[in-house]
Order: sequence, then C-alpha cells, then structure tokens
Amino acid sequence: MQHKPLSLAQVLICGAAIVTLSMGIRHGFGLWLQPITQAQGWGRQEFGFAMAIQNLSWGFVGIFAGMVADKFGAFRVIALGAVIYSVGLLGMAWATDPWVFALFTGVIIGTAQAGTTYAVIYGVIGRNVPAERRSWAMGVAAAAGSFGQFLMVPVEGLLISQAGWQTALVILAAAALLIVPLAWGLREPALNAPGQIQRDQSIAQALKEAFKYPSFQLLMAGYFVCGFQVVFIGVHMPSYLKDHGLAPQVASYALALIGLFNVFGTYIAGSLGQKMSKKNILAFIYAARSVAIVLFLLAPLTPTSVYIFSAVMGLLWLSTVPPTNASVAQIFGVAHLSMLSGFIFFSHQIGSFLGVWLGGYLYDKTGSYNIVWYLAVALGVFAALVNLPVRESPIVRKAPLPA
Repeated sequence: MQHKPLSLAQVLICGAAIVTLSMGIRHGFGLWLQPITQAQGWGRQEFGFAMAIQNLSWGFVGIFAGMVADKFGAFRVIALGAVIYSVGLLGMAWATDPWVFALFTGVIIGTAQAGTTYAVIYGVIGRNVPAERRSWAMGVAAAAGSFGQFLMVPVEGLLISQAGWQTALVILAAAALLIVPLAWGLREPALNAPGQIQRDQSIAQALKEAFKYPSFQLLMAGYFVCGFQVVFIGVHMPSYLKDHGLAPQVASYALALIGLFNVFGTYIAGSLGQKMSKKNILAFIYAARSVAIVLFLLAPLTPTSVYIFSAVMGLLWLSTVPPTNASVAQIFGVAHLSMLSGFIFFSHQIGSFLGVWLGGYLYDKTGSYNIVWYLAVALGVFAALVNLPVRESPIVRKAPLPA
C-alpha cells in the first residue's frame, strides 16, 4: 500500500515529539545512579556498566534498525522500539541482580533507543525534506530532543522525590508507549515507488563506498569523542556535584539547563549548516567543549559555576548531530542515510560506553573523576583537529552501480 508523501510539518511534528520523549527519558538516567546503587547495595561501577552497555547496544542495534527503516520505512521500527522501551524501563525498576539490571537497562533499553531516536528519524527527514532545508530540519529535530531533556529531567527528579525511584520508572514506561501513535505519522510512501528515492546501490556497495572514504572515517572519529564527553557528563555529573557537597536539585537544574540551551545550540548548528562549512562548525564545537571543561575544573565549584558550565555545554551538547548527519547526506545521498548514520552513531556509542564505564570504574578505583575529565579535554582537541580535513562535497560515482 502506498501513502501520500509526508509533509514537512508532519515529519517535524511527529519526529520531534518522538525524539522529545525518547531522549527526554534517557537524559534523566543519571538521577537514578545514587538511589539505585544505595537501594541495591551496589557500587557506581555496576550502574555505570549497565549504562555503558545501553549506549553500546543503542549504537550497534541502530545500524540494523537503520537498514530496516531505509528498506521498509520507519513506522514499524519506531513502534516496536517504543514497546521495547517500556519493557526495559519496567525491568530497570524491578531488577535486583546487577546482571539482570544490565540486561534490561543496558541491552533492552539500548535496543529501544536505536529504533526511536536520531538515526531512524533523520532517515525520514532526509528522504522527505529537500536538500536545501535538510540541515535546518535536522537541527529542529535535535532541538526537540534537547527540549525533551529540559522538560523531562526536572519531571523525573520530581517523580523520584515524590513517588520513589521504582514508581517513577513505571510511570516512564507508560509514557514511552505514547511514541507508538506518533510513529503512525511517519509512515512513508513505498520506497522505490515512482517519484521516491531510488536505491541504486545495495547495502554492501553503500557500506564499501563509505568505509573506503576518508571523510566518513574522520566523521566517525569525531562522533566517538562526542559520545565519550556527553554521556560521561550526563550520567556522572549529578554524583560529582553531590560528592562536592552541592544539593541534589543543583544537578537536576544543571541537566535541565543543558537541555534548555541545547535547544538553541542544535537549532543554530542546523541553521548554520545551510550557510557554512559543516566541518568547521564541528571543529569549533569540539574545541569549545574542551575549553569549557578546563574552565569548569579551574573555577571554584558553586551552584553558579555549575549553571554557567551547564548553559555553555548545553549550547555545544548535541549541536554536533545536525552537521554530522547532514554531512553524511551531502556526501553519500539519502538512499542509505539511516544505515550510514547508524554506523557513525555506533562510533558515538563506543565513545559513550567508554565515557560512562570509565567514569564509574576510575571513580571506584581512585575516589575521583579527575582522570576522566582530563581525557574529555584531550579528546575534544583531537576531535576538533580530525574534522578539519573532512571533504563535504558529494562523492563522485563513475556510473550507477547495479543493485
């Protein structure tokens, strides 16, 4: 059955709402670190390991979710992901063994996020939004995820304090199911139908082309650093602040500020991507993150310094997402965009795995997060440098390849 092409408003409203819910829920997981570890008698390493597995599963499964969405459309992938998300949150609430907790919090929720976040949504955007507005539209979707953080993190903190951490997760499990009706709005026309995106390459041909292209490798390297930095900060900063004597609400406000300012940062990055070189935007973002972290570590730790740091990091938080994905679309086209974005995002999630796991491991070993903060600074400089040689022009193909 073929459907009418999706309108820009429909793609943005449904896509943005899905990302708001999916990313909004996950951005608050750091608030559960201390309640869960204290209730279960675990170290931070157990929680950090589960979150690390979540990020790795999210990235790995995202590759295949992207393949399926590229071939059959996004609706089925997103709807199934929402149901799995709900199951994972219930398991996270009731698991009493660290390995069971890692299964639900790590593998199952990570799998759900693969089907309900950027790679799949950006594939829909790429296939339904004209190239001249694509970077802007991706910025809008990323900004929606940031708004989700701003909206959901304080709500999650309130739920934990008022209802308890287990009941709060059950409530979020119900909220995740709201993604299913929203996914209905992203049913796409039959792929390869007249007037639709034609797939001149097989999956194997598209992958071979991308992985042999140096700019794809450089974008993957930069995205690895993005994952390391943001997930370490998002999960471990609440405990870092509490360790230094700051009230719990400071962490909730800090994460909310990151979300609020990221609304502006991602939208600005997406809009600038229509006018400026995307690689230069990315290099600036990564370098600015390193500077912000250094200044944060050097300044006296007060609520004011935390809020300033959160606002600055918010501007830089997911602002890498629109220019990175728009670069992939610009270089390789959109026929396999969800899959190629999935591979780049897998690199991001390997970085996320190391950032969140090393945060817990090195804290348990040394009693401090200092080493991981220093790594985040050094990696930011590295990412800024590797983005500069990226070639953004469309790849030149000698002749259409047979599928």
